[in-house]
Amino acid sequence: MPTDSAFYSQICVQSMKSRGVPGAVVNVSSQSGLVALPEHAVYCGSKAALDMLTRVMALELGPYNIRVNSVNPTVTNTAMGAAVWEQEPGKAVAMKAKIPLGRFAETREISDVVLFLLSDMASMVTGVILPIDGGYTAV
Repeated sequence: MPTDSAFYSQICVQSMKSRGVPGAVVNVSSQSGLVALPEHAVYCGSKAALDMLTRVMALELGPYNIRVNSVNPTVTNTAMGAAVWEQEPGKAVAMKAKIPLGRFAETREISDVVLFLLSDMASMVTGVILPIDGGYTAV
């Protein structure tokens, strides 16, 4: 299971705590942590675990004025993703049909939300698991 997110967030948090610095952590999970997908048991399980880690960290780190949230994007248009979807265009069409907005996310749409969660504009937001999925998990 992927553990890099947990490992790196712990390093950052230990540094913030030892220096008495408030701050924010945003873990990047997936809509797959919120819904079950056939043939993706390990991936879905690892993302669900990251979401729970986010909640626990928010509880533990709140007293240190460190906020912890997670974003859960849908399929995002990247070069790597495009290569995969080009191999099976019918699969991309079917996936987009399950997203109420009818399209995959753009990288900027994910990074804008991450920047917001890291900013002081989100100073009262912690422990949130935020889908960025065009409505996929609302269905």
